[in-house]
Amino acid sequence: MIDYNNIIERYYTPGNDDYELLTRHSTQVAMLARQLCERLIAGMHPVDEDFVWEASMLHDIGIFKTHAPSIYCNGTEPYICHGVIGRHLLESIGLFRHALVCERHTGAGLTAQEIIDQGLPLPHRDMLPLSLEEKVVCYADKFYSKSHIAPAKPIEQVRQQLSKFGQGTLSRFDAMVQLLGVPDYASLDGELN
Repeated sequence: MIDYNNIIERYYTPGNDDYELLTRHSTQVAMLARQLCERLIAGMHPVDEDFVWEASMLHDIGIFKTHAPSIYCNGTEPYICHGVIGRHLLESIGLFRHALVCERHTGAGLTAQEIIDQGLPLPHRDMLPLSLEEKVVCYADKFYSKSHIAPAKPIEQVRQQLSKFGQGTLSRFDAMVQLLGVPDYASLDGELN
């Protein structure tokens, strides 16, 4: 396994608010992702569990360069760019597979057309989770907020939030629900709080 803590600590100082927020959220995502991997393996679907854990811990590495003061991010870039920023950071150290997770986890993924139609300040290319591992991280991420410490969101709340971004986003999320099932996130909340 890679030393994801060392990578996080290149950009975040342990004990600082942004570090605590990032690592708490990423750990929540990683624990749910691990549960989803166990379910997939039990159903005879091979999945790279170690990679999923690492990618879950690194998927939001780029948030520090964004302007989102409510989550202790005092950079200048729009928050929507954190995935692309994370991709560049991880590619610069040779973690190309992990880098794609950063770029492809936003929402339920983004198509080039959605980026254009919504006027998002992102490259005009598809940023959709393709591999099973990318889908697991993207899906697990939807259940936990960075803006406040709380138990996992119910699936209907996630659907409602994603519906604001159009039918394509909602359809991709629903396909992930079909593939990965409804998480048993309630069993994880006690471990995390």
